[in-house]
Amino acid sequence: MKNYTKFAIVASFFGLWMDSYFSTRLQIISGFVLILSFGILHGANDLQLIDKIDIVKHKNSTFRILIYYVIVVLMGILLFYLFPLLALVIFIVVSAYHFGEQQWQKLPNSLPIWSRILYQFLYGFTILFLLFVFHTNQVQNIIFNITNFKIPNQYFWELLKVTGIAFISLSCYLYWKILKIRKKLLLEFFHLVVFSIIFKSSSLIWGFAIYFVVWHSVPSIIDQIKFLNGSVSKKHFLSYCKAAAVYWFVSILGIALIYFFLKEEQLFNAVFFSFLAAITFPHALVITRMLHRK
Repeated sequence: MKNYTKFAIVASFFGLWMDSYFSTRLQIISGFVLILSFGILHGANDLQLIDKIDIVKHKNSTFRILIYYVIVVLMGILLFYLFPLLALVIFIVVSAYHFGEQQWQKLPNSLPIWSRILYQFLYGFTILFLLFVFHTNQVQNIIFNITNFKIPNQYFWELLKVTGIAFISLSCYLYWKILKIRKKLLLEFFHLVVFSIIFKSSSLIWGFAIYFVVWHSVPSIIDQIKFLNGSVSKKHFLSYCKAAAVYWFVSILGIALIYFFLKEEQLFNAVFFSFLAAITFPHALVITRMLHRK
């Protein structure tokens, strides 16, 4: 993963350089293309992961898993329909932990489980709100379209300050307490600086796409392929894509239908992120179980 980290930094700044040549509309289109390709792909193989995690096999287990998975997604969509503000808060919390867990999956087991979970959450939450504070007006509009509730500008900054202080404090404690993760801590703080530059210099969708694809989705795909096959190769990647193809296509079809009926940009963004949230809930749980198995 060390080589991939170097690639991710180069790819991020290349994306930032491309940003200067893209119009706002082209940034949005390119961002959605990235999200809909690797972004959706990294969550389209959950059923195969569950099948690998579930040691005890049952009759028609794949079909049962599919039914359970669809039910969870539909419950997520229903939650956004009935209680949109609550659903959005849950989505942000789950996404923050999911992002942090991916980046900090190798925290020492000697740490209490609550401190590992808290640290992973604070890291992901910091990333999300770094993105939010640089695009407050757009985020406000999306939240308003989802929940019909307008969040004051200062709330974003205050939440980032509180989270940032808690994250830095816990990082200092870990730096003092655990020698073997000191380099990792310094590297991740450097990554946060990189993310800040990207979020500040690009549009909301393009900045999110760079982080979501380059720093989250692709590393997650690598971890999943290793978990499923023991190693990463071209053959295993093609096998992964083949297994995920049907579920990826269904997701793309659903998003295409949303776009067809909701062509107004702000409304589409709102519904798109609601849909993304609904499929994130079960995916985050699957990845957590996968990492625990590893």
